[in-house]
Amino acid sequence: MANQITEEAILAALSKVQEPAFNRDLVSLNAVQDLQIKGEDVTVRVVLVTPAHPFAAQIENDVRVALAAAGAKKINLKIEADVPHDGRQRAGMAAGVKNVIAIASGKGGVGKSTVSANVAVALSKAGARVGLLDADIYGPNIPTMMGVAQLPKPPDSSGKLTPAEAYGVKMMSIGFLVKPEQAMVWRGPMLHNAMRQFINDVDWGELDYLIVDMPPGTGDVQLSLAQTTPLSGGVIVTLPQKVSVDDARRGAEMFRQLRVPLMGIIENMSYLDLPDGQRVDVFGSGGGELLAKEFSVPFIGSVPLDPQVRVGSDAGAPVVHSHPDSAAAKAFTGIAKDISLKASVAALSTQSQSIPIRIVDE
Repeated sequence: MANQITEEAILAALSKVQEPAFNRDLVSLNAVQDLQIKGEDVTVRVVLVTPAHPFAAQIENDVRVALAAAGAKKINLKIEADVPHDGRQRAGMAAGVKNVIAIASGKGGVGKSTVSANVAVALSKAGARVGLLDADIYGPNIPTMMGVAQLPKPPDSSGKLTPAEAYGVKMMSIGFLVKPEQAMVWRGPMLHNAMRQFINDVDWGELDYLIVDMPPGTGDVQLSLAQTTPLSGGVIVTLPQKVSVDDARRGAEMFRQLRVPLMGIIENMSYLDLPDGQRVDVFGSGGGELLAKEFSVPFIGSVPLDPQVRVGSDAGAPVVHSHPDSAAAKAFTGIAKDISLKASVAALSTQSQSIPIRIVDE
C-alpha cells in the first residue's frame, strides 16, 4: 500500500523552491494553490506573477524536483499566471487596465514603434491580455507594423471606440481615423483631447498590459498622457551612438520630471552579424549600458540589426511572429519578459512594502 504523503511534507518541500525575482520561496509568496494529495499522487497549481515569466521553466523544474524528493510518484502540475494590478486608479474604459508601460526616447528613428509592436505581440504569445496604444499623433506607424488598416465597426451607438486587433493585441492609433497622407497639424489642447479619448473612451476591456508607443521628443503628447492616466513605468529606447544617447537622456529625464518610474534602457540596432561570423558595430557600441548606469536603472537588453525586422514591419508581421527563432525575435521576447516581470514586481511592492524585492536580470 502506498504511503500517504502529508500536506506538511509537500509544503515544506515547496518552501525550498525560490522565486528568483523576489528571492522568496513559493509558499511564503502564496504562489502554491489548490494542493491535493491522494496517496503518492500530488496535484498542485503554481501561480506566477506574469505569463511571460523569464524563470518559468526553472521554477517548474524546481517544483517537480522538490515534489519528487518529498515522495510524489505522480505529479500533476499546472503553471498559471495572475498579473498584479499596479494599484493606480484609471478612469473611463481604462479602468480594467492593470499596467500601463510607456516606451519612449528623446528622438525619432530609434525603433520605438518596432520595440512596442514586438513587445506587445511577444506578451500576447505568452498568454497575457495586451493592448497597444499608438500615441504618435504626427507619425503613426502601428497600423502598418501590425497589418491593420481600420477599426472594426462599433457594436452599438454608445460612442465607445472599439480597438482593432491583430496577433491577440488590441490596438488604437490616430492612423485608423485619418487618411494615410493627412498631416496632423494640431496644437496642445487637441493633442490632449486625443490622448484622453484614446485612453478613456476606447473599449480596452480587461488588460494585463497596455503598451504605449510614445512619439519622439518630450512635448505635449508626453505631458498629456501622463496627466490622462497613471503610468506604471517607462522604458527608454536608444541606439548605441552618442548622438542617440544624448537625446535618449532627455527622454529619461522627462520620465523623472513626470514622476514615472524608469524601468530600464533598451539598445536597438546594437550590432550586425555578418554571414562569415563577424560582428559589426554599425552605430557604435555601449551607449545603452552607459545610459542605464548613468540613471542607475537596469539595462534591459539589446536588439541586433536584422533585415527581417524591417521586412516584417513593412508587411504588418512583427518579427516575433514572422521569424520567432531569429536573434532579433529572441531579443524582443527576452525584453518583453523582463519588462513584464519588472511591472509585476513593482506592482506587488506597492501592495506590501514588507516584502523585500530583488529583480534578477537574465
